[in-house]
Amino acid sequence: MTVKILCPVDGTDHATHAVEVAAELCRKLGGELSLCLVNVAHGGGRGPLIHHWSDADAKDILDKAAAVAATYGAKPVASAVVLDREAAAGIVRYADINQIDHIVMGTGDKRGLSRLVLGSVAADVAGRAHCSVTVAR
Repeated sequence: MTVKILCPVDGTDHATHAVEVAAELCRKLGGELSLCLVNVAHGGGRGPLIHHWSDADAKDILDKAAAVAATYGAKPVASAVVLDREAAAGIVRYADINQIDHIVMGTGDKRGLSRLVLGSVAADVAGRAHCSVTVAR
């Protein structure tokens, strides 16, 4: 059985480290790596719906992540932009639909009040996901 590993990316150093960890895991387990970027939508209602990244920026982030994965010995088999209003929900939905076995993701360095107010996408994914989640730090 092939292990399917998902690594969500957003262009940050934390996400790049997660790609390195996910690629190593794929190489060691003979797994398949999928990359996804959740392009969070803002607005709507009375105003326009605006996504966080342009299509070109999202593609650039995924391409750079794929290049990092390749240097660590894994070639992503899938790369997708997920449109959602919430990053964690988009990641979990992608994992469910694509029958992912394991999610590897980075986390920011939020502490104190910013952690309480903003929360953590990684913690939210770990709480919602049907599969194992590794938080690469």
